[in-house]
Amino acid sequence: MKRNKEFSFERKAPAREEKKTFLIVCEGKNTEPSYFNKFRLATATVKSVGEGYNTVTLIERAKELSGEKEYDQVWCVFDADPKPDDKTWSKRFNDAIKLCRKYGFGFAYSNQAFEYWIILHLDDHQGGSMDRQDYNKKINSLLKPYNIRYDGNRSKIITDEIFEVLDGVDKTTKIERKVLAVKRAKKIFNRLDHINPAKEDSSTTVYMLVEELMKYI
Repeated sequence: MKRNKEFSFERKAPAREEKKTFLIVCEGKNTEPSYFNKFRLATATVKSVGEGYNTVTLIERAKELSGEKEYDQVWCVFDADPKPDDKTWSKRFNDAIKLCRKYGFGFAYSNQAFEYWIILHLDDHQGGSMDRQDYNKKINSLLKPYNIRYDGNRSKIITDEIFEVLDGVDKTTKIERKVLAVKRAKKIFNRLDHINPAKEDSSTTVYMLVEELMKYI
């Protein structure tokens, strides 16, 4: 006769769920990493690095970094940065997007610069192109009511004080500003055909990365 297995009153420790890991490789050394590294995620970890490379070179660098450790998602963050005297910049920009697709990386580009994404937290710019030379002035006019400034000429860092505003709730709509920025960027993106992203000024796909990060808050 088989004996019944002895029952144990000891509770098994719950299996720990591994956090998702993001590698975010940025063209800019300051603005982008200082923004993404301030995200506080409950079920994911973010490694955001500023490499100083651009377009295709940045994507190849991301491939190199992603080979050093296994990540659940790899994203490349880069700008269009139009140069009238350089006839090849648009091809390099479009090629970088194609390379991201080839490697299975997410692409969070801005045309013209990452600061355009910052503006969309505070202003619904749905008009025509806005030159990157005007971004700093625009951002500071929007931050003036909060008595803080963005130094877009030197440090180019999203400080804790700036991030607190960007991460806050809009008083008029009662909606989180990053949610508003996603909606505004998506609206612009969805009305473009993406045949030639280099010509789609002003637009940004940073909202795709932020939407993904928000799943783990």
